[in-house]
Amino acid sequence: MTTIPSNKEMTPAPIIRPKTSKDDRLMAVFMIVIALYLLIALAFPLYAMLSKSFTTAAFDLEKFEFQVNKGDGWSETISAFQINETLKLLKPEELKTSSDGRLYATTFFPDFSFRSKTEYRLRQLGKNGSFLVGSTRIADTDWHTYKANKFRRIVFRPSKSTGLDNYILYFSTPALFRSIKNSLFISILSTLITVSLAFGFAYALNRSTMRFKGLFRLIAMIPILVPSLLPGIALVYLFGNQGLIKGLLFGNDIYGPIGIVMGSVFFTFPHALIIITTALAISDARLYEAAISLRASAWKTFWTVTIPGARYGLLSASIVVFNLVITDFGLPKVIGGQYNMLAVDIYKQVIGQQNFEMGAVVSMVLLIPAMMAFVLDRYVQKRQVAQLSSSSVPYEPKPDRKFDAICLSYCSVVACFILSLIIICQYAALVKLWPYNLNLGLGNYNFDVMDGGGWASYGNSIRLALLTALIGTTVVFFGAYMVEKIKGFLITRSSFQFLAMLPMAIPGMVLGLAYIFFFNDPANPLNPIYGTMTILVVCTVTHFYTVSHLTAVTALKQMDREFEAVASSLKQPFYKLVAKVTVPVCMPSILDISIYLFVNAMTTVSAVIFLYSPDTALASVAVMNMDDAGDVAPAAAMGMMIFYTNVAARLIHLFVTRKLLVRTQAWRTR
Repeated sequence: MTTIPSNKEMTPAPIIRPKTSKDDRLMAVFMIVIALYLLIALAFPLYAMLSKSFTTAAFDLEKFEFQVNKGDGWSETISAFQINETLKLLKPEELKTSSDGRLYATTFFPDFSFRSKTEYRLRQLGKNGSFLVGSTRIADTDWHTYKANKFRRIVFRPSKSTGLDNYILYFSTPALFRSIKNSLFISILSTLITVSLAFGFAYALNRSTMRFKGLFRLIAMIPILVPSLLPGIALVYLFGNQGLIKGLLFGNDIYGPIGIVMGSVFFTFPHALIIITTALAISDARLYEAAISLRASAWKTFWTVTIPGARYGLLSASIVVFNLVITDFGLPKVIGGQYNMLAVDIYKQVIGQQNFEMGAVVSMVLLIPAMMAFVLDRYVQKRQVAQLSSSSVPYEPKPDRKFDAICLSYCSVVACFILSLIIICQYAALVKLWPYNLNLGLGNYNFDVMDGGGWASYGNSIRLALLTALIGTTVVFFGAYMVEKIKGFLITRSSFQFLAMLPMAIPGMVLGLAYIFFFNDPANPLNPIYGTMTILVVCTVTHFYTVSHLTAVTALKQMDREFEAVASSLKQPFYKLVAKVTVPVCMPSILDISIYLFVNAMTTVSAVIFLYSPDTALASVAVMNMDDAGDVAPAAAMGMMIFYTNVAARLIHLFVTRKLLVRTQAWRTR
């Protein structure tokens, strides 16, 4: 009789790990390369900016010592600190500065004259500090002797330390701290108005049988094709001091919250509409049939069926709009007036005051609501997917003359608002001198005589858009392919997915400032690309990476893994499968990614405002620069050039898509 071994005597079963093929290992290498790109283009710059926000700088007067010779021998050694304590020249708060701060040595000698024959000796204690003689940096601890004429060129450099002083200063400065409240107020108010308007518009498109639905959808998408600065310029022409209909504001000023909210509603409207339309389009008709059977009123059906069914879409749209408004820079810069917001504060700290540390602090503050909105949006989207059912029946609206007329009127009003801002910009771009000479002409298109970059900036924008579309589409699609189709390497894939999703949570201003800290460092081997078109392409691709990545992943998920299995059984390498099957099947999504990147590269301002050089000035930045210089009409003209370029790109995209789909999507009709 045989005995059955106990559990303790049994040998544990071996763990069977799935084997990875040569293709999988090769794809893993490609994925790591693209992940390395995201680390260099995103993670490392953000870390550099985070470190900068904790860097404080101040002049340590105890480190600098003087001796003076007025012709009767050298005086006793005295420190700058002792002089300051005696003469009360500088207050403690005046000693705090940025990392690039300067303090002239002559400050400590009120009776200094460069014509005198007095000689000065100077040394520093410790090797952590330094001083400049002209452009020459002195970092040793030796005594240095200078005549008066040269001594006047000596400036002290601040000592750096790490701490929370920058954050304490920020939150203790009322003007800076007020920007947080202003940004939250504007973002919440704009979100409520935009989502309400977009819901009404989407409801009319999906729940009525009104005419001209296609035309209304087309008009609603117009704001995507223009930079966010353009609605600000249009509102100035409509409601400014010399505006056409300024009386409608009843004496209120368009420069400030009113203008920012109106412009924010304009440029965020299509984003909210797309999301809400999708939510309403998947409504289950069976629920409405049940409501009719129970004799529920239309109003009760709306609140018990329509709103609950679209709630996740409404939440997602609200989060997206909130994020767009709170991180936008162009609109509040043009029409915000003295109403400070976080994104504009970053610009003021960096460009206006050269205080990069405080700019980093404001960026980190701005990053908090943006990250929270992103995390909440991801949660909402997951819950929204969970609401879908395979047995759902699409809702088909029934004709109702009264309701259709109301929907048509409502959509017409919204469409008129959108078109009016575009039309007034085009009109202002053609007027010779608003409002004194309303004769039409093309003088405002003579950009070469305006501040901002001239026609070269427009050419640079097209070049940037084409490079971003070409390079970005390639990088994004193949990155998505590697992470979606590779077998195994779970940790690597998860890490890549995290990096690919991160750009959506990073405001453009924050990313651009982070690039300054990382790429403008002389010790960085990638420093040569700073100020070139290359860094603009890298920044733009990275900024808009997430949406493109999600589009590519969605397209790739629709392809059955049987394709890879068949190719493997036929011993065909993965790149042949990609070239002959994957790319043709996913061509519609690839083209969508390319036009998305092109349009956003033409309109983006915030991500590139810190990175362009005189040779790489862009059209969207030229709009802002011309507006700053008082050339508002030329700014409107350049904005319209961006709009027409994007319209042309969309038409070309539509034409190419139809031609290519005839060849690559013929299998769909079989």
